[in-house]
Amino acid sequence: MSSAKVLPPLTDSILFATARLVDDAQTETREPSHADIEFCFKKAGVEAGDPKASGQMVGKEKRVRATLSWALENNEEGGQSLVSLLIDFLRSRGGFRLDSPNFVGVYPIQNLQAAFAEEGFSLTEDGELRPNNLESLSGTELTSALEAYVRRAQKGNEDAALLTGTSKDLLEATAAHVIQEKWGSYSDRSNFPTLLGQAFVGLGLKTTEDKPVQGEPPQCRIHRGLFEAACAVNTLRNKQGTGHGRPWLSTVTPEEARLAIQTMGLVAELMLTALKRG
Repeated sequence: MSSAKVLPPLTDSILFATARLVDDAQTETREPSHADIEFCFKKAGVEAGDPKASGQMVGKEKRVRATLSWALENNEEGGQSLVSLLIDFLRSRGGFRLDSPNFVGVYPIQNLQAAFAEEGFSLTEDGELRPNNLESLSGTELTSALEAYVRRAQKGNEDAALLTGTSKDLLEATAAHVIQEKWGSYSDRSNFPTLLGQAFVGLGLKTTEDKPVQGEPPQCRIHRGLFEAACAVNTLRNKQGTGHGRPWLSTVTPEEARLAIQTMGLVAELMLTALKRG
């Protein structure tokens, strides 16, 4: 079974930069055509956000921007698919080749590269889009990359549950990063509760092993609750399915999976915030 294609993130910065790729202010012949754009809208399932559907006549850039903006609020996965489709289409038409009549321009490409970099993705100069390989990162670069996954996880995006290019999920990767930063190394043989517990201890956060003490701050209770929630989420993982399809046990409903992903984002954010605070 082959790995499913990881959809790119969709943010305000990415939608504005993507729309800029199809600007045709300087020429009437540069692809994609309005028909090409409409085809991509329909394939991504976001045609309901097309200004043309409400009778508006707008240029290509404004049309893509409006549709992606609608998708961000109403069909984020469809919007992510549209970003991927548009980049693939432009790449197939020479949009990333300097000598092509369809070249989209140096600055629009650089702007989109910067927008994707903030979300843990790399866009090469020839238009190949892929998630950053987290195993090649360390220190503040890895912290920033994990923060990008946290933002996506907090929205419930399933592709944020497992980190592309690693054998870990978001919580495992974050805990391992914390331990590495605190002590210089970690054991990949530790089970999840032990790994997470070591990270919590290193950050001064309470785990379920720390018994409540009279007069302690209420935040300690929150720390224990999140630790327990993280361990519970880990038991829902399909350990045989890493990198292939749905990362949850077959008994987990879509609603439960979304809640689990958001919990992962919450706990990972807690650890990364504590790490940056020192």
